Amino acid sequence: MKRRTGFTLIEVLIVLAIVAILSAIAYPAYAGYLTRTRRIEGQIALLEAVQQQELYFTRNNTYIAFSSGSTDPQAQRFKWWSGSAAAASAYELRAHACPGLELTQCVEVQATPGTAKVDARFKDADCATLTLNSAGEHAASGPLEHCWP
Repeated sequence: MKRRTGFTLIEVLIVLAIVAILSAIAYPAYAGYLTRTRRIEGQIALLEAVQQQELYFTRNNTYIAFSSGSTDPQAQRFKWWSGSAAAASAYELRAHACPGLELTQCVEVQATPGTAKVDARFKDADCATLTLNSAGEHAASGPLEHCWP
């Protein structure tokens, strides 16, 4: 009798089914980690921007408004994206005066998602907009204790 080697179609299908089940279980956890990582990226960018604003304030006795479309040469020195490159960032930053105050008194920096080419499945729906001002007050579009741990 000849002995055949290899896998049967049934064996291959069983292995594929097991891999599919394990992937379906692991994917939500992976997506959650990516979302939290991007949220932390936005928080770090906010902290860096406010720190840069404080340095600007000590030199000029005022804060400066900036965004991705800023034309002021001084404002263009501020990084308007999170992460290492604008194309790979998860958040876009913009700074403006705190509500009811002038730029000589307070600046508020906001991080909003969706500006870069980040996969839409991993956008942060819970904490879409993160905010930090020069007084150190945090805010978010979602629950504060969830968005700013």
